[in-house]
Amino acid sequence: MSLPIVDQAALPAEVRNGTDKQKQAYAAALGFERMLVSQLTKSLAKDAMGGGEDTADSSQDSGSDADSGSAMYSDMVASSLADGIAQQGGLGLAQQLYRSLGMEGS
Repeated sequence: MSLPIVDQAALPAEVRNGTDKQKQAYAAALGFERMLVSQLTKSLAKDAMGGGEDTADSSQDSGSDADSGSAMYSDMVASSLADGIAQQGGLGLAQQLYRSLGMEGS
């Protein structure tokens, strides 16, 4: 999985003007944020589509093709939403993680 291209204006100034090491650290932090947002949106999409129950007999339903199609659709929606958020600079989690690594000013 590759990160979507992030608008340079959405990056913090210390990252835009920073070293390659700082840019790589921020890209890693943004990648983590994107993965987290993707997992959260998958859960949200699953619940919104009525698939929030994890029952043991749900895999034995006769509509397994429809269920797999819904799962694929919800994964695509979640991935697209996570990509869109990352392209706009994220939710701020990457910035906090980047700062907690002590990368600013390095």
